[in-house]
Amino acid sequence: MLLTLQIIYWACVLLLLHSYVLYPLLLRVFASGQKDNEVIYSRGEQLPRVFILMSAYNEQKVIREKLDSVLDTSYPLDRLAFCIGSDNSSDTTNEIISSYAAKYPQIRFTPYYERNGKSGVLNKLYTQLKAQGIEDSDVFILTDANVFFTRDCIYEMVKHFKNPSIGQVGGNVLNNGQRGDGISVQEATYIQRENMIKYREGLAWGAMMGAFGACYAMRADCFSPIPPNFLMEDFYISMSILQQGKKAISEFKAVCYEDVSNEVTEEFKRKTRISTGNWQNLGVYWQMLFRLDAVAFALLSHKVLRWMGPFIILLMLAASGILMLSMPLYGVLFVGLVLFCLSPIAETLLKRLGIHIALLRFIAYFNLMNLALLYGFYKYLTGVQTSAWSPTKRNV
Repeated sequence: MLLTLQIIYWACVLLLLHSYVLYPLLLRVFASGQKDNEVIYSRGEQLPRVFILMSAYNEQKVIREKLDSVLDTSYPLDRLAFCIGSDNSSDTTNEIISSYAAKYPQIRFTPYYERNGKSGVLNKLYTQLKAQGIEDSDVFILTDANVFFTRDCIYEMVKHFKNPSIGQVGGNVLNNGQRGDGISVQEATYIQRENMIKYREGLAWGAMMGAFGACYAMRADCFSPIPPNFLMEDFYISMSILQQGKKAISEFKAVCYEDVSNEVTEEFKRKTRISTGNWQNLGVYWQMLFRLDAVAFALLSHKVLRWMGPFIILLMLAASGILMLSMPLYGVLFVGLVLFCLSPIAETLLKRLGIHIALLRFIAYFNLMNLALLYGFYKYLTGVQTSAWSPTKRNV
């Protein structure tokens, strides 16, 4: 019994270390010496048609800047269409987009007068485009209203689709608006690390584990309609592309900027929604874990073990809690783990005193993420009734 519990405890430690430490280190080795895709469209060639798909809900604060960033592109405007669906917006979003659509033929605007959620709007936009006729060479770019493109962002993603093996290209989402008094620094640091992991997955195996929904490009004929009430449509689409046998990569030159939230409560809600969507995706794609290939290894190491993180931690607490009755070492480990898990409370109290300890803030962030994963699992079990949600309050 005691030996079994010890094995369980240290196996849990290894699983967490593998996902957060060993796997990124292994990726550096696997990606070392690998070349970026070199089969690309040059600027002098006839470039593919690009359709940018976006769902907007009450985005009056950012929609002008979004539209301007897309229109101010180095990509040929005669090869570009910006298809926007307003998800029953109740502010001035519709009026602003309509005023732009009257000036720019590239903008195709469809207002919807009931909430569909982001995935529902994307499905409707896709259905409209499919009815109009989609060519094999056409490219979709999916993006959010609060993500602003640089001039070359579109071209840098689209250039890769000359290579027929590539089905998806993720943009390089950089964060601005960071403030030192909230959670934005931790979130931006996490996203930067994720950008590098995704890039190396694409470089090593062509198996980027989920493009950031903020900005990515894909072959139009690879689009799979998103199931009803799905919250993480970006990961669903990414896995569908890999399931179709296409490669998914990341392009660092495809730079775009996104503001991150500084409020803990807002970020917790967002992480909970992401967690719920992750479990939805696992319910669809769990069989891909048994492919015994690089995609399965990346999915398990980068995603599934992280999603299981709160359960692994709870198992460590239970195992060490029982073992400490017989073995003093595990009493120390149990107390240490409890204190580790209580870090968000300590960080909050110290912040009120004006004390900021960088390491403690990142530990607290890690634990809040795992708490959101746990709550998201509960929400998944109780059932997702809609994919509609309000934009996260960011540092606009």
